[in-house]
Amino acid sequence: MGRSRRTLPEELLLLALDPTTGTTAQPQSLDLGLAGAQLVELALAGRIAPDGDRIAVVSPRPTGDPTLDCALELLRRRGAPVRAVHWIGGPRLGLRQTYLSHLERCGMVHAVAGQMCGVLPTTRYQATDTDISREIRARLDSAIRTGVPPDPRTAALAALAHAVGLGKHLYPGNEGRSSRSRLRDLIRHDPMGGLVAHAVMDVQNGAAAQPRRGPAQAGRQAGPGARTAPEPARGVPAQPRRGPMARVVAH
Repeated sequence: MGRSRRTLPEELLLLALDPTTGTTAQPQSLDLGLAGAQLVELALAGRIAPDGDRIAVVSPRPTGDPTLDCALELLRRRGAPVRAVHWIGGPRLGLRQTYLSHLERCGMVHAVAGQMCGVLPTTRYQATDTDISREIRARLDSAIRTGVPPDPRTAALAALAHAVGLGKHLYPGNEGRSSRSRLRDLIRHDPMGGLVAHAVMDVQNGAAAQPRRGPAQAGRQAGPGARTAPEPARGVPAQPRRGPMARVVAH
């Protein structure tokens, strides 16, 4: 299978697969990363585009990839741009297994049955073509080593790898500290990848309910000790001020 036929979620999953144990690193955050990788892949295909911190469908035409087209259709049904954190933080039951099964059908991994504690059945996935995984890893290594701005796909992959915590899996220990730092820095080379990676990290930090400030807002300071009022939820009118001692009752 050529590189052009591999999607970003598949590449992220192959990066996360441990070649020795057949397990996936960072499984919980990886599920968020796969949902985010779908968004980046759809953006690269010209189906969606960022709209501030939201995602807008610009072309509902199917891509030909069933899993991506399912995500695209769900986005289309929203009828309005959706915040990236809300999309990524939504239920994604079985997404990792869907992609593992797809990789198995494509012959890139094979399932190995086993047992946990001698009782519970488990399934591990071993890469059948390690050249593919090495090629993906080499792209990241090259971007980190040379400092040359990578192509958008590699930049997005690096951003997602950092967001889900794969840095310590790919570049472990004290000797990998500088590589992990440069992996994080690659997030700035692709706007869509950066938006999605930040959304993945926000979901993990429990910040999905708070709107993300734009760069201009983040750069402005209101002064020492200043406090800013939270932005009202979309479609909910702001509450009028009732004086310094007024109480706000949530409905």
